[in-house]
Amino acid sequence: MDYKAIAQQTAQEVLGYSQDISGWKVVKTSKKITVSSKTSRRFLGNLYRIEGIIPESTTKLSDFLYQPGNRVTWDKSLKVYNMVHRIDSDTFICHTITQSFAMGSISPRDFIDLVYIKHYEGNMDIISSKSVDFPEYPPTSNYIRGYNHPCGYVCSPLKENPAHSKLVMFVQTELKGKLSPTIIEKSMPSNLVNFILNAKDGIKTHKTPSTRDYHHSGHTSFQRRK
Repeated sequence: MDYKAIAQQTAQEVLGYSQDISGWKVVKTSKKITVSSKTSRRFLGNLYRIEGIIPESTTKLSDFLYQPGNRVTWDKSLKVYNMVHRIDSDTFICHTITQSFAMGSISPRDFIDLVYIKHYEGNMDIISSKSVDFPEYPPTSNYIRGYNHPCGYVCSPLKENPAHSKLVMFVQTELKGKLSPTIIEKSMPSNLVNFILNAKDGIKTHKTPSTRDYHHSGHTSFQRRK
């Protein structure tokens, strides 16, 4: 499997989502965070767009979101987040196990995702993610194996204050199992708002590296909401 080609294609798809301004419906606003959705073209579910402002530079924010070392300490939706295979300095395969949510009505899922960071002109970073087959981590009976269609973070400097960042996140997660679409649609927007709030809290309490050396040394991260 050509993981690098898949990673590059996924990043391009996430970039396309960020440039698509038509058809989005706002489904939740809370604490200056906006969640919009439209019907996914990938599966029978929704593509979500989540927008918020993070009081941190784009470089530090993307590094913070990218590294796995402290991910589960601030991302309350996850209980496991491990890099299990490194393809190159910016491309990894990660194994994630989520917490249950929607008051326990959605049980934990696990995911195997191909993660890739790409730097663009204007100091914009895209951290993309897509589920892939990885023989070393087959599905088990312990968790339902979910599937992330192309997801990602788009981090860019806030025009009116470049010391802060605009974070736009795209999520289209197929949770699998026998779940009512209504339960997913009711619980997902709040879960996504909480992710942005958790990231804001986490970046306040963790010192993040100011250069790219950290994740180029082999540490990495990312993942989408389940």
